[in-house]
Amino acid sequence: MEHEHTNNTLKVKNLGIDTYRENIVFMRADCHICQSEGFTALTRIIVHHNDKSIIATLNVVHSELLRHDETALSTEAMKRLSVKDGDCLTFSHLEHIDSLSYVRAKMYHNELSEQHFKEIITDIAAGRYSNIELAAFISVCSDDNLSMNEITGLTKAMISAGQRIQWNDAVVLDKHSVGGLPGNRTTPVVVSIVSAAGLTIPKTSSRAITSPAGTADTMETIAPVNLGLDEIRQVVEKENGCIVWGGAVKLSPADDIIISVEKSLDVDSEGQMIASVLSKKAAAGATHVLIDIPVGETAKVRSSENAELLREHFEVVGTAIGLKVKVILTDGSQPVGRGIGPALEAMDVLSVLRNEQTAPEDLKEKSIMLAGILLELTGKYPGGTGEQTAKEILESGTAWKKFKSICKAQGGFKEPGYAKYKHDVLAEKEGTVKTIDNRRLARVAKLAGAPKSPSAGILFLSPVGKKVKRGETLFTIYSEAQGELDYAIRYMKSNNDIVKIQA
Repeated sequence: MEHEHTNNTLKVKNLGIDTYRENIVFMRADCHICQSEGFTALTRIIVHHNDKSIIATLNVVHSELLRHDETALSTEAMKRLSVKDGDCLTFSHLEHIDSLSYVRAKMYHNELSEQHFKEIITDIAAGRYSNIELAAFISVCSDDNLSMNEITGLTKAMISAGQRIQWNDAVVLDKHSVGGLPGNRTTPVVVSIVSAAGLTIPKTSSRAITSPAGTADTMETIAPVNLGLDEIRQVVEKENGCIVWGGAVKLSPADDIIISVEKSLDVDSEGQMIASVLSKKAAAGATHVLIDIPVGETAKVRSSENAELLREHFEVVGTAIGLKVKVILTDGSQPVGRGIGPALEAMDVLSVLRNEQTAPEDLKEKSIMLAGILLELTGKYPGGTGEQTAKEILESGTAWKKFKSICKAQGGFKEPGYAKYKHDVLAEKEGTVKTIDNRRLARVAKLAGAPKSPSAGILFLSPVGKKVKRGETLFTIYSEAQGELDYAIRYMKSNNDIVKIQA
């Protein structure tokens, strides 16, 4: 049925304006609705179409772009309302959002309860928070501002806001890296090994937040990842595992909304990271989870002290929500693998799975180690035998066969490719690679276009300890556009000690 406020009706004009995930509505300042309802720029209003409604932020037009009886929506808002050019919409005021008072309370260092977080997360998942309000929530939860009780409460609230998958297996495995290390794309290899061993590992992965690629971004250059819940079940029932984008199935829907703003802020705070990771693991039906924390001076986690604290938090919150969590600390001093960016990381993954002689050894070894720990975590493999079993599964070609089967079940396999434009970064002197600045290296890859441009990024060729000659290629920057390549090169030249060479 059409919404009852029929006098508050305007026709949609499709302007094709992309505002990413933000719902935006455009009206003339002198249209009858703005005048009668008192709507002004940045007012949050409810937009109705038949039996659907969304909350959107108003942008006011002072030109002839729209007629008096017309309105426009951002492309995301049009998609969510399922409207097309010429459809009629009605509008109403947004009631006060009570949960924002808890965000304000947190600004003054008050501790929030699980119920407070549940109300906040429910409103976020329903789209009631603007990006500004989301940024405020993210800010007050950052910089270790959340207690253990609050992190647990936030995690439980995020789980309850979405769907949960139930599996018939008593043991369901999952793994996650906290990130901050370029490359390090172990997940597709680990899932292939573990599922080939006959164990259940339904991997729902994220897209990049502050990195040049997330696992879902990388996997998408090889196979479809936007699977629905029923499709995920079918893949896992057939192959024991999957590698899909978690955001497509709304397992923790508020998290994906929060991540979209975190990405813009370039923020990934500890408390929200723990809640994000564990809520998605629990929602995906995992029972046993392995967390990889790379530790290094230019990684996300910079000291062993911080890593140990993070380990404790993961384990405590995991226990509180019914997960068996094992946390390991790994070397975060340099990239793992050679590729940095979706397609380039995918090439590393395929090289390892295919057992190619030129495959990056560090990525292979780490993947085997992680898979071995997961095998032993089930209790089905005695301590000390998991890693050897994982190695045999990989080197026999069984993992590669399983990976191809998973890709086929998810919708098909394709080979990733290189971007059109590239630039070699050369050593300015002879010597030995001493240190690598992971953060700035990742920054170069992002400026080159990753992950938005899947084939953009870096092919890294100079690990710590390598002896290089003057003029030798340290790494190659790839981009899908000359302008982005030039931008990345300018940044790189102003930060020319990304790879430090000791004579």
